[in-house]
Amino acid sequence: MTLVKSSSGIRGTLGGKVGKGFSPIDIIQFSAGYVSWMKKKHNNKKKFVIILGRDGRISSVLFQQFLIITFQSLGVDVINIGLSTTPTVGIAVINERADGGVMLTASHNPKNWNGLKMFNSYGEFLSEEDFQKLFYITEKKYFNFSSYKKLGNLIYKKNYIQKHIEKIISLPIIDKDLIQKAKLKVVVDGINSTGGIAVPILLKYLGVHVIKMYCDPHGDFAHNPEPIEKNLKEICKKVPDFKANLGISVDPDVDRVVFICENGDFFGEEYTLVSIADYILENKLGPIVSTLSSSHALKDLSIKKKVPYYSSPVGEVHVVKKMKEVHAVIGGEGNGGVIYPNLRYGRDALIGIALFLTQIAKLANIPLSKLKKRYSNYFMSKKKIRFFSHNNDKIKILLKIIKKKYKGEKMDFKDGIKIYLKSNEWIHIRKSNTENIIRIHTESTSKERANFLAKKIIYEIKEL
Repeated sequence: MTLVKSSSGIRGTLGGKVGKGFSPIDIIQFSAGYVSWMKKKHNNKKKFVIILGRDGRISSVLFQQFLIITFQSLGVDVINIGLSTTPTVGIAVINERADGGVMLTASHNPKNWNGLKMFNSYGEFLSEEDFQKLFYITEKKYFNFSSYKKLGNLIYKKNYIQKHIEKIISLPIIDKDLIQKAKLKVVVDGINSTGGIAVPILLKYLGVHVIKMYCDPHGDFAHNPEPIEKNLKEICKKVPDFKANLGISVDPDVDRVVFICENGDFFGEEYTLVSIADYILENKLGPIVSTLSSSHALKDLSIKKKVPYYSSPVGEVHVVKKMKEVHAVIGGEGNGGVIYPNLRYGRDALIGIALFLTQIAKLANIPLSKLKKRYSNYFMSKKKIRFFSHNNDKIKILLKIIKKKYKGEKMDFKDGIKIYLKSNEWIHIRKSNTENIIRIHTESTSKERANFLAKKIIYEIKEL
């Protein structure tokens, strides 16, 4: 059983003892702690409103009842938008001027997981500092439930995904008419979650012919839900079979998006942000931000475009913090997460898709296999080591030994250790925010070299 608490939210496996997995008791405690944190932050208010959304997971239907009861029992009004996407909840918080929002999802984790993503009143994820305060309140159980006279109300609002999409399409940078004229044919893998609702609706608004795969949001995922190449063999085959222009796959809560080339090749999750940043910079020059674990192809693009590039620790909150600090025009993560601040400070697959299709249409419907050749050709190896110890001190000791071993190399310590080797090669070792694992990312100009670096560092860690 696993329960992970970080700035990426709370998530865990289903079943087991309280505090060891994502149980109903944990849901109630963390949601009560969230409300208590919210009331403390806005202590001059008398009435509070929370947006509630859920992904298509089987357990989400049941668990939303625990959230509704807890929020109402704490005197908070709940606007339940039902089946939703994580970015849609953020949009709803802004639109409804709510005090916060909760998305019931475990993001890219398998179907035996679930979790909570929590928003502030700006429709953004809680900061690291605010999460620490929330965890402290939850641990101490500083909850104050309401009398029967002050129970919260429950309000249902439908069609919020459409409202989200309409807001995207209204942005001047999205050229709906040009996309429609391109007459694109697109295969969509909705992983049997809410992407199966949201992505086809967006594409129909844009005049795209849609071929659906796994777009019934019943939550029984047809394959591992993380949108990476090894999990997307079927859509890679179907795109050329249907003679489609491209394929689109998203994760279960639709904040990450990846593309498939017309010939069935994987465009690459790292190149989602690179290509979209290219389009944004054609329209407006300014700083760009990604994480320490993201491909240096984005940095190369910044050099080509003569704009500043900044890196942050892994995690949406860290990227957003840096983007605000430097006034970035675009940012995100190399996992397919795109953050376009003119819409909202948060990863959003739907705005990513709309920006990408506009770029394709403006480039006279350029094949994706040709588009990718515009950018630096790097290869990444993404590995992980199961780390059963919850003792952060042991992880710190491990990183300290690695640091000593690579003494003399240029390093970055903002998030674990990033070791810069010869030109265009690096190794990044860090503790995951979403699982009890150590993540090891390496990058080089050849696949063989990236894999060699990964195997070498894994061997060295296991020998410690």
